[in-house]
Amino acid sequence: METRCAGLSDFHPAVAGWFSSQFEAPTQAQLSGWAAIRSGSDTLIAAPTGSGKTLAAFLASLDDLLRQGLAGKLRDQTQVVYVSPLRALSNDIHKNLAEPRRGIRNELKRLGLPQVEIRAAVRTGDTPSSQRQAMVRHPPHILVTTPESLYLLLTAERGREMLRTVRTLIVDEIHAVADDRRGSHLALSIERLAHLVGGRLTRIGLSATQKPIEDMARFLVGATGLDEAGDPVCTIIDEGHKRKLDLGVEVPSSSPLEAVMAAEVWGEIYDRITELINRHRTTLVFVNTRRLAERVTAELSERLGEDQVTAHHGSLSRELRLDAEQRLKAGKLRALVATASLELGIDIGSVDLVCQLGSPRTIVAFLQRVGRSGHTLGAVPKGRIFPLSRDELVECVALVRAVEEGELDRLIIPQKPSDILAQQIVAEVAAGDWSEGDLFELVRRAYPYRNLERREFDDVVHMMAEGFTTKRGRRGAHLHHDEVNG
Repeated sequence: METRCAGLSDFHPAVAGWFSSQFEAPTQAQLSGWAAIRSGSDTLIAAPTGSGKTLAAFLASLDDLLRQGLAGKLRDQTQVVYVSPLRALSNDIHKNLAEPRRGIRNELKRLGLPQVEIRAAVRTGDTPSSQRQAMVRHPPHILVTTPESLYLLLTAERGREMLRTVRTLIVDEIHAVADDRRGSHLALSIERLAHLVGGRLTRIGLSATQKPIEDMARFLVGATGLDEAGDPVCTIIDEGHKRKLDLGVEVPSSSPLEAVMAAEVWGEIYDRITELINRHRTTLVFVNTRRLAERVTAELSERLGEDQVTAHHGSLSRELRLDAEQRLKAGKLRALVATASLELGIDIGSVDLVCQLGSPRTIVAFLQRVGRSGHTLGAVPKGRIFPLSRDELVECVALVRAVEEGELDRLIIPQKPSDILAQQIVAEVAAGDWSEGDLFELVRRAYPYRNLERREFDDVVHMMAEGFTTKRGRRGAHLHHDEVNG
């Protein structure tokens, strides 16, 4: 394809050619994101599901790697780390990276240019040990991983060697972790990675729109990325979150909601969900616990057939999760019952309806889940929410009203949790000796720990070095602390 989409003039012809063959035009999030990333700025892209945020982050890196390869300068080094909060999402991103790399290779062939091998690999808890060892020996150019696996790589000697050449960090769905201890853990890992690489680490965050979005940017860039006024030195691209949605609250027609759900009310809800599934081609049913996911799957299977409904949650094996995703994408399932494991941007094809069983507790979670539907051109995301008690009815009505009025939950980032700090201190010291002062300064670069006092840091170090006393003696000493030399 000779013609190229507007906004792609800065990309190599092979990259621009592939993009033009797949998409009519870039989204605004992509155009703004590419400009910011190419300028070398730390960048936060906040936009609704389906706006092309992931490709906005990746395409500039693919273009850079391609140009290095054509110039004969592409070495066997990891240059890009992509962190996803879910193992399933990590596998999905790796799969979706294969398509542009394959398309770019075809464009190179069409242009008569030499082939460039850009390698990508996944490192999560699902990755077999043989593959983990292989990627350490032969590092991928793009590493797709989770916060927990990044932490392990930063602690292992061979993992640190692989990460030492990283220049770009992409944190996807950053809003999904920033407001809990997992986010504090990731923030410390990011600063450990920045220290390891020594030079400039370009940070790219992808997020649903949050309130205030500036706090999400502060979390991404860390304390050293703030100006004197405390504002993030970061390009923020906020495409908003409001879009046309088809929403409704479903309540039992013949049985009133009580403080606790009665058996006959459950039966009525299952029958209503079955009716909605039969009216649509594919349906996602979200629940809040793994136990409920299995229970709802069993009830719907009795009504629709065992081969028409399956469950998807974190306790299932990787093979079962991938099979469920592929069956839904191929149209072989009428419904998939899922926990938060499918809340984020995993590619599951076209979904017509989302049913939420029980309150999702937050506006953002509800928007994310309903946003899994309506991904075809011109389609409107469609969601139905089923309160499970009188209290939840009030909450669900307020939730739908808040969505219609464009309201968002306020983001609250935990401040300096000591348990996470202790874990990360032990991990970093396991990788090498540190002076007290230098390690304290490293920790304070993470945004949740920017206000950590030296006394608080010293207390954690003392506890990890001295341990605690039990009937069997002193235990839990994980550090050697030379108090004379610090």
